[in-house]
Amino acid sequence: MKLPNGYGSVYKLPGKRRCPYRAIVTERWLLDVETGKKQIRKTIGYYETKNKALEALAEYNKSPFDLESSKITLQEVYDRWSAEHFPTVSESNIKGYKAAFLLCAPLVNKRFVDITLDDLQFIADNSGKNTPTLKKYKVLVGMLYKYAVIHDIIPPDRNKVQYIDINKAGNPNAYNREPFSTSEIAKLWTCKDANEYYTVMLMLIYTGVRVSELLDLKKENINLKERWFDVTESKTQAGIRKVPISKKVLPFFEYWYNKNDCEYLLSTPDGKHFEYRNYYDSYWKPLLLPLNMKHRPHDCRHTCVSLLTAVNVDERTIKRIVGHKGQGVTQQVYTHFEIETLLEAIDKI
Repeated sequence: MKLPNGYGSVYKLPGKRRCPYRAIVTERWLLDVETGKKQIRKTIGYYETKNKALEALAEYNKSPFDLESSKITLQEVYDRWSAEHFPTVSESNIKGYKAAFLLCAPLVNKRFVDITLDDLQFIADNSGKNTPTLKKYKVLVGMLYKYAVIHDIIPPDRNKVQYIDINKAGNPNAYNREPFSTSEIAKLWTCKDANEYYTVMLMLIYTGVRVSELLDLKKENINLKERWFDVTESKTQAGIRKVPISKKVLPFFEYWYNKNDCEYLLSTPDGKHFEYRNYYDSYWKPLLLPLNMKHRPHDCRHTCVSLLTAVNVDERTIKRIVGHKGQGVTQQVYTHFEIETLLEAIDKI
């Protein structure tokens, strides 16, 4: 079938190639006084089949894009976007974006203009990840596509991220979160003097903070006298909050606060700031193993909520303590009375 004039063309390159079909368009004409007009052509791309090349040609004619920009890969878009975006967000968000981008490994060297909704959906369907991770993946890809549209790498109608379906998310080997039982908590109290890092588990249980929030807690944000500390960086807006310190674990906070000169409350044996992977692999798992317990750090957060619920603390107060979504921005100004209310609640467990 002959293509319309000015539409472009597809032809097969000689030899054995993985993508032998080349789609080209005429960029402009030059006037040669001796030979007449001369076409200046540019390549849209190289494709495995003729049909794919024709589809790319049709896509280009429907919404022409800058052919130089079209050479940019997913990796290059990510590098440019992250260089602009990362300085404006927290370290925990950066880690989340980096983890989400790892899912895109099969596409990193593919030209951004060639990535299809099917490609993005395939990543989601075959990642084996659960909904929270895939939500982060979808958010990241959406931001990359927005960046690509703004910088004329793709036309606006190529942004199909909203159609990525993550409703079928699920890892068949996923870990089901379970709160610590009463007997398990009692066992941790029994072991607290055997290894100082058992106290960290109890601090997590009796504050309800995320493990990242405790590992990143700086001493300057702790008020031991009034028994509270500030979480200044969190995964959610609701996570920015004042957290009451239970009388039961106050001695542990005092111990770690005075242990060394590290600016962070918790530290490694040599006084360094903890990275999550180091804490989890070197302390969390080895300490639970002899106790025959199988838990993740986030189970401490669920345990705190369960304990507060069991002693009839109202839902609003629980959300204030653990920083769950649902407390509005207008609720984040704390009065002295409210701090006392939170302390009274946390001391019940």
